[in-house]
Amino acid sequence: MTEKLSETDRNELLCIARAAIISAVNGQLQEKLDLSGFSAELKADGASFITLTKSGKLRGCIGALEAYQPLVQDVQEHAIATALEDYRFPPVKNSEVEFLKIEISCLTPLKKLDYQNNSDLLSKLRPGIDGVLIRDGSRRATFLPQVWTQISDRQEFMSHLCTKMGAQPDLWMKKKLEVFVYQVEEFSED
Repeated sequence: MTEKLSETDRNELLCIARAAIISAVNGQLQEKLDLSGFSAELKADGASFITLTKSGKLRGCIGALEAYQPLVQDVQEHAIATALEDYRFPPVKNSEVEFLKIEISCLTPLKKLDYQNNSDLLSKLRPGIDGVLIRDGSRRATFLPQVWTQISDRQEFMSHLCTKMGAQPDLWMKKKLEVFVYQVEEFSED
């Protein structure tokens, strides 16, 4: 993916995410952003995921797969949700905020992956490049491209994704699922 955000835009988004998290964990209502001072890229509709880590371990990750609001608002909204609403973790406490590292992933639009069979599917997945979304009826799950660093084997990747969706790990081998791919522009605090 070609990077479309300037260093200034990236820093602005990271500052907005951190400010939103600080306000949220202190119980302060977040005001709607005045978009007039932002670049065209930040005002354009965009989808983002916010990932929080603490001491190198996942502390929360929530986002949107499809753009429905200005990117800057999407980042603000998902920063709050990641801190307070990721069901896998208790809400972030004020005492933790200074130890959190914020990572932002801005997503490209989803692209449906056409494939003939399991081996064709695996051959079309690009580790480290593609985020993958699978769907089976109303159930769905996604892994950002960054997950490839932890699960580099394509078969294992698909099995973990099925498990995340609440299905048997081998569902993707038994049934043709809807599969979508996307890329991200990822950046984080130092």
